[in-house]
Amino acid sequence: MQRICVIGGSRYFGKLLVTRLQAAGHHVTVINRGSTRPPAGVEHLVVDRNDEAALLAALGSRTFDVVVDQVCYTPVQAAIAARAFAGRTRRCVMTSTIEVYDPATAALPAVPAGTPVPEGNVDPRTWRVAMDLPWHDEAYLEAHYAEGKRQAEAVFTRDGGFVFASVRCAHVLGGGAQEFTGRLAHYTERVCRGEEITVHAQALPTVFIHYEELADLLLWAATAGDFTGPVNACSDGLLDVRDLAAVVAAQTGRDPVLRAVAAGGTASPFSFDRHYAMSNTRAKELGFTFSRTADWLPGAVAETVAAAAEPAASAASAAPVAPVAPVA
Repeated sequence: MQRICVIGGSRYFGKLLVTRLQAAGHHVTVINRGSTRPPAGVEHLVVDRNDEAALLAALGSRTFDVVVDQVCYTPVQAAIAARAFAGRTRRCVMTSTIEVYDPATAALPAVPAGTPVPEGNVDPRTWRVAMDLPWHDEAYLEAHYAEGKRQAEAVFTRDGGFVFASVRCAHVLGGGAQEFTGRLAHYTERVCRGEEITVHAQALPTVFIHYEELADLLLWAATAGDFTGPVNACSDGLLDVRDLAAVVAAQTGRDPVLRAVAAGGTASPFSFDRHYAMSNTRAKELGFTFSRTADWLPGAVAETVAAAAEPAASAASAAPVAPVAPVA
């Protein structure tokens, strides 16, 4: 049994991670602002991780074997956590993102088209950190999501008083209504309604991971090894937006209506005009086994279609029934 602290863990794969850590016999502590309670038997500290004094007070004398930071988006947040958990844990795992490799958000080393991007393409040991940027401004943070993650990784790597690893997760799908971003629903709803889906004329492939597989990988990263540095998390197999639309079409029985946008135009989620699909080779070499996207994606699409149908069915059943006219 290990003592594991999860910062966040209130929804989607973070919530599932907490459940699986507990099922594996670990003592789990969840830190969040209290909007969602963890399962029974999980210790719950209600505190804003951005308030360093309050975080230290909530932690008290607690120590952990591992901290899993699910909701670190900025170098400021990373610095607070690095100070708060220095001397309290031997290891920290941060959930990061494929977006750190997006060449539209930073000047990155060129990778040949079609070559999955390795972890070394973004090295947190050398990445510049700017703490004085307006990281507390929500609009700024949303527009600089990838850079916030890169700099957060850099702070933990250089300033954390513990062993540090980051999990750079691919686009996460699965779980029906639990998939709160609505990106897969964007496709299923438009296909079902016969609405246009905007795509790039030469859309490039990307990588995905099922939310259950990501929870398994985070559990593994936290408990099954002491590797350091970033590791990419994606199922096997590259898909582009047309491949995704074809899977949706197969599950719904409706043909997608695709419309190409002009160069530089805005397209639907998962349509990319730049290459940054990740390589999962390092995680495999460290011992994790990935599934194939083609094997689980049809089921994820079916769940999303079913989730969209449930509110409509509920609304229909709740509607008042019109009286039947008597037969003359």
